[in-house]
Amino acid sequence: MAHHDFEILDDRFLQCIARSAQVERLSTGYRWCEGPVYLPALRTLLWSDIPNDRMLRYDEVSGLVGPFRQPSGYANGNTLDRQGRLVTCEHGGRRVVRTEHDGNLSVLAERYEGKRFNSPNDVVVRSDDSIWFTDPSYGIDSHYEGIRSDSEIGGCHVYRIDPSGAVRRVADDFVRPNGLAFSIDERRLYVADTGLAEGTMRMFHVDDAGALSGGEVFITETAGRFDGFRLDEAGRIWTSAGDRINCYEPDGTLIGKIVVPELVSNVVFGGPKRNRLFITATSSLYSVLLRVAGAKTF
Repeated sequence: MAHHDFEILDDRFLQCIARSAQVERLSTGYRWCEGPVYLPALRTLLWSDIPNDRMLRYDEVSGLVGPFRQPSGYANGNTLDRQGRLVTCEHGGRRVVRTEHDGNLSVLAERYEGKRFNSPNDVVVRSDDSIWFTDPSYGIDSHYEGIRSDSEIGGCHVYRIDPSGAVRRVADDFVRPNGLAFSIDERRLYVADTGLAEGTMRMFHVDDAGALSGGEVFITETAGRFDGFRLDEAGRIWTSAGDRINCYEPDGTLIGKIVVPELVSNVVFGGPKRNRLFITATSSLYSVLLRVAGAKTF
């Protein structure tokens, strides 16, 4: 079935989209947009414009866009913790920070076994208050997305910050770990690897102590790499994949795609009903209204 904004590969995708809906460009003029996070109490979307070393805000009520933080430490990925505080990955500072309710920044992690991280990329919070993040080297590979530096750790890994503040390495066999998200029951952790020739997302099993096992390849895509992604309330995965957003059933079946005019980096569900998918794509912020809502975070 043809629709200029959707590719319908399975009838189940028709339950997720309204065919009258369109991908809307909300704002443009940026260098590389990433890290979208929605603040429900403020009806505001924040996102990172990494090469411009700034974070922006989009007010959903007025439609206005303005600066949020500049310089931003070359901020990339963002999420909210269970207390509604902003958690941010900084390429420049090579650390994970939290914005307190009073506006001050707290450093949550900047070293592992005494060595600085490469450039924390994307981050997710689990319901036990542990914070999980990926650490590829994009922010130290060049001056474009951060500050060119040598890797101290010598690899690109996945880490967990325990509620106690202790940092643990939970996966160490990635080329470039990138986007990550938990399944609805938090028993699985999905992690994209953007260091491979084709789009690759792996699935780990999470035990009661927060240790990972498995890690087999869950889905692949030849048309574009997976970067950032989110789950909806039915456990479907909505992931960037080149200039598309792919939608997968929980079993990994690809049921449809959203067509975007630019290379997509990441997505997040927002709006009062969590059914507005915000999309960061190269130079622009987009959104599309869906028939389904994003997973409740907590």
